[in-house]
Amino acid sequence: MNENQLSKRLARVGELVPEQSRLADIGSDHAYLPVALVLQKKLDFAVAGEVVKGPYEAAQKQVRKNDLTDQITVRLADGLDAIEETDKITAVTICGMGGVLIRDILDAGWTNQRLQGNERLVLQPNIGEKPLRDWLTVHGYTIIEEDILEENNKIYEIIVAARQETRVAYSEKERLFGPILLKKQSPIFYKKWHGEVKQREAILAQLAKASGDQQVRMQQLEKEITEIQEVLSNES
Repeated sequence: MNENQLSKRLARVGELVPEQSRLADIGSDHAYLPVALVLQKKLDFAVAGEVVKGPYEAAQKQVRKNDLTDQITVRLADGLDAIEETDKITAVTICGMGGVLIRDILDAGWTNQRLQGNERLVLQPNIGEKPLRDWLTVHGYTIIEEDILEENNKIYEIIVAARQETRVAYSEKERLFGPILLKKQSPIFYKKWHGEVKQREAILAQLAKASGDQQVRMQQLEKEITEIQEVLSNES
């Protein structure tokens, strides 16, 4: 992967960033995404944020190599601390992390007001999508687009969210499966959830053999398996 050849998942994230946004890409991984979007003339300005020195220096090198230092600012900072008020950020991308970590980054940014609430969020969690959707729901965000794709034998979900005038209350089922993915029910969606059933069944079998009282956890897993199987029953 490089700035001219993004991975399938990052290319899809880039498609979901609105034209002419002022972008903050958090955990920027060589700044591939902001560099690609500026080279495509989709963006005029971006911040690439990195919390670790090595990736930060790699991002700086990538921006310099493409002669984009006037348009892309690389900052060494923890999460949304990479954003400054003068950046006037209108879109935030956070990709390639667990959903719980993305949630925590958003929550810290919300608490210290680096996140204003008017930004479009384009989020690509590797796992743990439900806790992320839970946070978005509590903080008044509407999920305006979702996608699910497979790359290198891994399945990824992308969640696009924004705060709108009318607040949506998502059910637990919608927060688990994704309100839009649940409607689309693509072949990859079904593939993911068949795998999730197998995982839960394997854990259930282990708990059945384990010592101590595992009843509560087992009942929770059984409930989840039933819910997933209900959704899978719609597969044509």
